[in-house]
Amino acid sequence: MLKSILAAALLAAGTAPALAHVTLEAKEAPVASGYKAVFRVPHGCKGAATVKLRVQIPEGVIAVKPMPKPGWSLETVKGKYAKSYPYYHGVTLSEGVKEVVWSGGKLPDDYYDEFVMQTSLTADLAPETVLYFPVVQECEQGVERWIEIPEAGKSAADYEKPAPGVKLLPKK
Repeated sequence: MLKSILAAALLAAGTAPALAHVTLEAKEAPVASGYKAVFRVPHGCKGAATVKLRVQIPEGVIAVKPMPKPGWSLETVKGKYAKSYPYYHGVTLSEGVKEVVWSGGKLPDDYYDEFVMQTSLTADLAPETVLYFPVVQECEQGVERWIEIPEAGKSAADYEKPAPGVKLLPKK
């Protein structure tokens, strides 16, 4: 009996999507609030060290401020938003950070690390949905593209390389 259970568990584990992918530390956040996005990188690319991480910022996420990492260069790519968003103190933002890139460091496959940014989730985002941040992880040899966004009726668990996502909650 125990052998049957173990065999079934091993079979299920072998057919399940990869669980060791780039994820977000906080899995939920309310709309119309600040959100500290902590991207966890648990491994390199098939044994090769990570040397660059690119995070695409989805529409509705504004006022992005990435945290510098010692030993890594930090770059932001700015552009226009699809619409203007009210921010605090009467400021309206119509452009901002669309992508954050950490590069020049070296994260060996044997270690994990976190890449952090402070953001603001606008009130325009829909509660009870998942907001995805596509990530490209570049390594000394190879690239991992964590960019799959689930189609309606599916979840990140249905994909081999899902984009990290945060479930949006109603405004507090």
